[in-house]
Amino acid sequence: MPALVPPPALLQNSESTLLLASGSHSRRRMLENAGLVFESRVPGVDEDSVKHQARKDALAPGATALKLAEAKALAVAGKDAVVIGADQMLSCDGQWYDKPPTLEDARVQLQALRGRTHCLHTAVVLVRHGQVLWRHMEEPRLSMRAFSDTVLTRYLELEGAQCLTSVGAYRLEGPGLLLFSRIEGDSFTIQGLPMLALMAALRQINVLLD
Repeated sequence: MPALVPPPALLQNSESTLLLASGSHSRRRMLENAGLVFESRVPGVDEDSVKHQARKDALAPGATALKLAEAKALAVAGKDAVVIGADQMLSCDGQWYDKPPTLEDARVQLQALRGRTHCLHTAVVLVRHGQVLWRHMEEPRLSMRAFSDTVLTRYLELEGAQCLTSVGAYRLEGPGLLLFSRIEGDSFTIQGLPMLALMAALRQINVLLD
């Protein structure tokens, strides 16, 4: 039986090769859902070293996210390919947070963030031939409600290891949404990739059809 709805026309320039310098399932899913054809490579970047140097240089978390995104894109740069590099930092009242290594670390982090507003510094860069073509950063602000320890325990039990895949120990596309009272920023950026700005930049350099 023929499909009732024809497949969407490909909106990507067939002559452009696109690489994603990330192993993030979330970033891959967003690009795939947008109909992009790309290859994903995990960059070999020592993130702790970059962050340590950024602190020594007194860089803001947003500038650090941009530096990490650029380092990742340059690390996987391929011949003639346009490389997408992205990174995300979380700060709350001057303190930086990383992905929690264990569920107990996730508990401590969420206890520190609850009842407060934090910022996600989400950076993306485009690189081609070893040169940065474009840089962009967005900073959504998210307010966690003052949820109880009982809710926190049940949330961690429900999410399990998924909590360890996010810098905030939550996924807004999952039950993490229930931890919040207010969100300022689009869901793409919060999940790790400012898609609208990125699509506009890819159209500008003719990777996507305008």
